[in-house]
Amino acid sequence: MRDAAFIMAEAAKRRGCTVLVSGSDATDHKDKYFAHGVDAIIIGEGEVTLVETLDVLTGRVEGDPKAIAGLAWPGMPESAARGFVKELDSLPFPAWDLVDIERYRKIWMERHGYYSMNMVTTRGCPYHCNWCAKPIYGQRYNVRSPESVAAELHWLKEHFGPQHIWFADDIFGLKPGWIERFADEVVRLDALVPFKCLLRVDLIKRGVPEALKRAGCEIVWVGAESGSQKILDAMDKGTKVEQIYAAAENLHAAGVKIAFFLQFGYPGEEREDIEATLRMVRECKPDDIGMSVSYPLPGTKFYENIKVQLGEKQNWLDSGDFDMMYLGPYSTEFYRKLHTVLHKEFRARKTLRALAGPGSRGRPVRRRLREAASVAYNLATLPVERRRLDRLAAASHRGIGPLPQILAPEAAARPSAQHE
Repeated sequence: MRDAAFIMAEAAKRRGCTVLVSGSDATDHKDKYFAHGVDAIIIGEGEVTLVETLDVLTGRVEGDPKAIAGLAWPGMPESAARGFVKELDSLPFPAWDLVDIERYRKIWMERHGYYSMNMVTTRGCPYHCNWCAKPIYGQRYNVRSPESVAAELHWLKEHFGPQHIWFADDIFGLKPGWIERFADEVVRLDALVPFKCLLRVDLIKRGVPEALKRAGCEIVWVGAESGSQKILDAMDKGTKVEQIYAAAENLHAAGVKIAFFLQFGYPGEEREDIEATLRMVRECKPDDIGMSVSYPLPGTKFYENIKVQLGEKQNWLDSGDFDMMYLGPYSTEFYRKLHTVLHKEFRARKTLRALAGPGSRGRPVRRRLREAASVAYNLATLPVERRRLDRLAAASHRGIGPLPQILAPEAAARPSAQHE
């Protein structure tokens, strides 16, 4: 996406446009963006800074744009920091009227068979996962009222007719009682649209799964990360393995799907930690999974701990890169093979459950035959891929000596916890 931003910036400059950029990557790598024609970078929240800048650049207001708070210009120190908007309800709804909605709808329907739109209810995250970069908000966390969010959902439903909503927050409904109030308001306004959201497992407490279901939630993505308590503690995740199991059980009982973000390759991870994560996936039966390896982002404790190991490549080319850009527990090839093993087993088990489920007989015979063939193929090839993974594990760091200890001393001293 950085390359895409560069292409857009250069195209705009060729047409005589002034180019302003906002975002985490531009905040972390200002000089790279300036080298591709970007005139200024908005630091922090963008709304107020952008409006003030446009007013000056268009002549509506007299002033020096380089004196506006919250901007970085080439070859100049950053201007004064811009304060944060604390009352998010004071902001208007997004200007969807400026977007070619029908073009987006057409592409969504062609690619996915339904039309989805995005919403955001919060800004920031107050938690301390030490691999998570926060160049925009830091540790700040502000949230809209559930009434405002339900009103926007009703507005989108009435004006644009989305069939699905993605709540793109880092954490949806963090405040106690927020999700329950949101569900009440959605029902009152007849604003129900199926949606997905992201939550922490320790926030999925009594009453939350049922409220999510009532509000229209189809699936909750959680940062499970690892089935090893040792690794969760090393990450400063602040969650327990048993909370992952409880979240899966409680959401499924309420009729809401759950999906796991999984992260491998964190310093100190051993094969038994990986196997604990694979076992967690088998036992929790998530409805979807996403895998990554630990990724060093500037400004994080994790990055500071391993930056001396970074080589010339410090960014992935795409989300499926899986390159270990530091001296991780195993090689890049190991984690790419682990991705294959994880997904083969996950797909086989998920499809088997679907074939054995009560709704299987209602599906077309040809589809069930394809599913059965997929299960057979994945189960037949899984042992071969497992053996290849074992060979890569044995060869990963042969001859390079012991890996450096990066875990915090108290985390390194803990035994690897396993769910009983």
